[in-house]
Parts: sequence; C-alpha cells; structure tokens
Amino acid sequence: MSEKVAFIGLGVMGYPMAGHLAAKGYDVTVYNRNGAKAEAWVAEHGGASAGSPKEAASGAAIVFACVGADNDLREVTLGDNGIFAGMAPGTVFVDHTTASADVAREMYAAAKERGLGFIDGPVSGGQAGAENGALTVMCGGDKEDFSKVDGAIDSYAKMCQLMGPAGAGQLTKMVNQICIAGVVQGLAEGMNLALRAGLDGAQVVDVISKGAAQSWQMENRYQTMLAGEYEHGFAVQWMRKDLSICMQEAKNQGISLPMAALVDQFYAEVEGMGGSRWDTSALLARMVSLRPKD
Repeated sequence: MSEKVAFIGLGVMGYPMAGHLAAKGYDVTVYNRNGAKAEAWVAEHGGASAGSPKEAASGAAIVFACVGADNDLREVTLGDNGIFAGMAPGTVFVDHTTASADVAREMYAAAKERGLGFIDGPVSGGQAGAENGALTVMCGGDKEDFSKVDGAIDSYAKMCQLMGPAGAGQLTKMVNQICIAGVVQGLAEGMNLALRAGLDGAQVVDVISKGAAQSWQMENRYQTMLAGEYEHGFAVQWMRKDLSICMQEAKNQGISLPMAALVDQFYAEVEGMGGSRWDTSALLARMVSLRPKD
C-alpha cells in the first residue's frame, strides 16, 4: 500500500499509532512541535517529517491528528500553516484528540467549507493499546468520510465504530471516561478495604475477578496498585482534563455527574501529592495517605 497519509502529534499515543500506519505500508509524513521527536520517528519507521502541519498534510489522502485539547487542535488545524491549508478537496481529516463535542462540530463545519471530510475519532485503550494496535476508536461524522478512513484506522484499532454525526465520537468518549472514573474509584476503595482488613489483595482479586466485579482496570492495574507503582499509564492530569469536558457537556445537557465530580476532586488531591503524571489508578495512593496510623 502506498497511499500517502499524515500524522500530526507524536505523543505517547500518536507515536505508536503513526508507526502502525507505516507498518501497514502507508506512506506516512509526520509533524510534531518537538521536531527532534519527529526525526526520531522517521529514523525508526521511515517516511518523512515536515516543518509545519500544512506541509505534512500536503498531498495526503488522510490526515490524522492526536494532540492535547481543544485549543491545541485549533492551533494545528486552522491558519495559514494549519492542516486544512495543506489538504486538497475530497481528502479527510481524522482527529484522535480527546476534546469537546463543540470543537468537533466546529472543525467539521470548517472542513466542509473547504470541501474536506472530517471525523472526530477519540480513542480508548491507553498507551499499551496504542503500542499493541488494539485501540477502540469512537467516531463521529459522515458515513461517506468514515468509509474512506476506517481501513486505515484498523491499522491500530481492534474496534472502530461510527457513532453518529460530528461530535458523536467525543460524546461516546465522555461516557467511556465517566465509566472508567467510577470503576477505578471502586477498585481503589475495594483494595483499600482489603489491605486494611489484612487480606491478601492479590488473592482477593484472583477470586473476585472471576465474577461480576471483573473489569479491565482490575485485571491490568491491581498489581501496580498493590505495589504502589504509578509511574506509567494514563496520567491523572489528562483524566482531569477529560472529566472537565464531561462535566461541561453535562451542564450543556442539563444533567449532573455527581460521581464524576467527586472522583475529579479526589484526582485533584492526587495532584496535590505530586501525582499529576501518575496513572489514574493512583486513587489508591490518596486513600493510603489518608489512612490513620496504627
């Protein structure tokens, strides 16, 4: 396969995702604000690096991006050196940033004005999912545009689904993050009780993970939680960013998210412990720090 694509943003997610595209035979041009990282990617995977988002997008049938938040997306997309300035009519932009549904609709409208396709496609599965090519991708946009990109997305996804019009992917990701917040908090509380009661935490998980309590978080995070290891995984500061998006959307919809709001407060306490970059499972670290001394 020699179809030319571009990938903008080579963070812990984008770097391996772009690598999977190259491994599938796509002709990949990358751009990253830190140019050294783009050069390192080219040295590892081939392809080419570009000096601007516009340059990277030039000649690409599909342009992918995975950046930090709404304003980061606007920065790399709009303007004279932005992605849209380099794309040709009929090509499609796929945004993997976890952002607001509002900015997804904004990008969709801006793309359509230029004769471009747009898909909002936030992902779930974390760094490990990106590295293993096993992400879940939740998409919003037009069916015609989705049909042009789902094959490429399959390079790094185990599940890719069109959820509805522009913004539907971001809304689905919000649901995902709300559910994760509750599961991680429940797991942390359970492990805290097990340890306080003198149980063998690993043995407890070995038993309950065979029943209705089983979850991805339990299977993949209990060992590091029990060991007090949090220098890995999905950072607390990014989860707080995602939860803030969820709570703003809930406000827009006239509903409340009491559990998500409470867990966000707990994550703020973890940040106060110096854990901004710790994995989200660090909720247990907060509980241990609050535990009375014997």
